[in-house]
Amino acid sequence: MSEQDTSLPAIARAAAIPPLLALIALTLVIWALTGAGSLWPMWPAWAFLVIIAVRGVRIWGRRSDQPGARVPAAYAAVGVIALTALWGMSGGGYFWPVWPMLGIVIALSVASMIGRSGTAELEVRVDELTRTRAGAVDVQASELRRIERDLHDGAQARLVALSMQLGRAEDRLAGKGADDADLKLVREARLEATAAIAELRDLARGISPPVLADRGLEAAVQSLADRTGSQVTVNAEIDQRPPPAVENAAYFVVAEALTNAAKHSPGASVRVTIWRDHEELGIVVADDGLGGADPTGSGLTGLRQRVEALDGWLEVRSPAGEGTTVRAILPCG
Repeated sequence: MSEQDTSLPAIARAAAIPPLLALIALTLVIWALTGAGSLWPMWPAWAFLVIIAVRGVRIWGRRSDQPGARVPAAYAAVGVIALTALWGMSGGGYFWPVWPMLGIVIALSVASMIGRSGTAELEVRVDELTRTRAGAVDVQASELRRIERDLHDGAQARLVALSMQLGRAEDRLAGKGADDADLKLVREARLEATAAIAELRDLARGISPPVLADRGLEAAVQSLADRTGSQVTVNAEIDQRPPPAVENAAYFVVAEALTNAAKHSPGASVRVTIWRDHEELGIVVADDGLGGADPTGSGLTGLRQRVEALDGWLEVRSPAGEGTTVRAILPCG
């Protein structure tokens, strides 16, 4: 979408100033041709100029990005000038325009107070929504960590015990020369339990890894790097642990970036840099792979939404042949 032209010539054209000036000039010509005399053209000229000024202010207000209280002030200035000119044209004397001018000032003051009151209420509402959203995100992060812990210590542990018992049952049946069908049934049950453990482990890791809750972001990212390969280097400077929701978001930014690098540029070296500066946590994951990543893909879009939910921002730069850099900033306040 193109930006609107807010220059004075553009507003003048939109306000139809040239045609109105032409009408004023035509009125003066008619006055001159009719023998001059009393300068009656000043009255239509005054009306034309007021119309021009009002239209110009209206168009400027529509095109201005942040008109604020300037538009009412501009209308008031037009009114004051028009009344003063009318007083002068009518012969001067008692300065009666002072009363409508006083009314304009009172109206502007009341409108300004109402505007400030509305702005203050809006700011309070925005602050309240920001706090409640942050609280909801923190509660969600805590709940996800609780679910991960329950999966790890509950269902996953029971499946591991079941798999071990099935393994011992399989060994005993094999030692007693049991029927091949019975052995096959127990073996398939053990394999299914093993597959269920793997799926449950992946699910729990997708929620939040235990090392993240126990030892923090640096250890969790280093664990990711160790699993990905020796070509990943981690440089983390975090003097204070961020909130759980921020840690979760930062972890998944790194996890998604490493997954994409391993998938699309296997063998490329990856550098992970994490730092905390005052109230912000910064993450940069850069690789020297093939580049050409799609920032609108589902994975990166999900990351961007996760980061923006915390009032952060995420940027992806991936020129073809020059590698990919994922940069995210998360507020920690």
